[in-house]
Amino acid sequence: MTVEILAVGGYNEVGKNMTAIKINSGQSEDVLIFDAGLYLPPVVEIQEAEKMDVANGGRQSIPDEKRMRTIGAIPDDYLLDKLQWRGKVRAMAIGHAHLDHVGAVQYMAQRYNAEVVGTPYTIEVLKRLMSDNQGMIQNPLRTINPNSSYYMKGQKNYQIEFLNMTHSTPQTAIMVLHTPEGAIVYANDYKLDNTPTFGSPPNYEALRRVAKKGVKALIIDSLYAGSERKTPSERIARDLLEEVMLTVNNRNQGIIVSTFSSHIARLKSIVEFSKKLNREVIFVGRSLKKYVDASISSNICTFSKDIRMASYKKQVESYLKRASKNKAECVVVCTGHQGEPGSILERMSRGQLPYTFGSDVNIIFSSSTIPVPVNVANKEKMDKRLRKEKVRIFDDVHVSGHGGREDARDLIKLLNPEHVIPSHGEMAKTLPMLELAKELGYKVGKTCHLMENGKRVVL
Repeated sequence: MTVEILAVGGYNEVGKNMTAIKINSGQSEDVLIFDAGLYLPPVVEIQEAEKMDVANGGRQSIPDEKRMRTIGAIPDDYLLDKLQWRGKVRAMAIGHAHLDHVGAVQYMAQRYNAEVVGTPYTIEVLKRLMSDNQGMIQNPLRTINPNSSYYMKGQKNYQIEFLNMTHSTPQTAIMVLHTPEGAIVYANDYKLDNTPTFGSPPNYEALRRVAKKGVKALIIDSLYAGSERKTPSERIARDLLEEVMLTVNNRNQGIIVSTFSSHIARLKSIVEFSKKLNREVIFVGRSLKKYVDASISSNICTFSKDIRMASYKKQVESYLKRASKNKAECVVVCTGHQGEPGSILERMSRGQLPYTFGSDVNIIFSSSTIPVPVNVANKEKMDKRLRKEKVRIFDDVHVSGHGGREDARDLIKLLNPEHVIPSHGEMAKTLPMLELAKELGYKVGKTCHLMENGKRVVL
């Protein structure tokens, strides 16, 4: 028996994550796909171009599979056709709700006679992504609760566990494919947060059980393998947020907070501190509504009754006008922490929405800038406009959702895999993980494999 691992996307770039696993067992061959994500920079670029076209009188178009392939926004899964794997795909298992892991499913899943499987929150987000693009895939959608198993039905049946893992969006899973050769563990993304503010800690007990049974290969998020640190708990981000929201002299001033729309734990903290200030909490933006609605539908939202939500034009203008007149009574939570063109905060910075800035306004970025050129440039331009308005800016009130080098060390030691495969980034990201694996006794090309898109390894 052999297991083949194919790097489809996310090994030459940060994003576009997709890995295919083929199990050859005698006369049977079955393929499982882990993740199908977007590469966001070209998506942002076409969104900017679309907005310009609409502003000049053009019509807004909905991107389809062909266009997304043309701009390089989705993984090149034609690789599976060339290898004659496509007809052997039995399931697409999605680890969590971030766009670089789930965003391409709507464009690609129909190519496979396979179920799409994920935790309840992940599947709810996927449904809303498809609704935004006015298209629904025909593939069956299967929800699997965290710390439960899905059984992939092919020429043979295989168990896939969705083990609870902490990250910056709810119900993230480390996925474990059990094969007769040992487990294939897909840890893309993860952080080892033992004191999360929302949800449960990582399921260490189950990971130890998997390790004891035997791990053939670990595919591991390498985004911050070069950072010699352990990533702090979300509890630290909550403390930072509390420090800014409750101890800064903002009694008679406006408060605007922007963070990742999918970061439900962070949104929960923002709402709780806003309530301590006796302020009305207003969520503004379609992205926020999409992710919060998904959390409500999957029965994990604890703050829905404490917020007002505005996503349509008239709602947005009405709520922001009221918040501007009553700055000391409201906290505005909005999209735009990356300076994305067309986002709420970006439009506010251009004076396109009815909220008046000035020295009586505090803007809190409970986020970090995703380090790709288009985001860095957009954020810098927006910051420059905001500073002209004399607002007070609090930047990087945030901790990452990705494990650092020491988290990776702990996870590798815990699972003790035969093989380590660095993932989630170009060589600048994956090479430090390779060096860590060498330090732990793995041998390059034999038990540690530096992959690129289109490459495969046979175990």
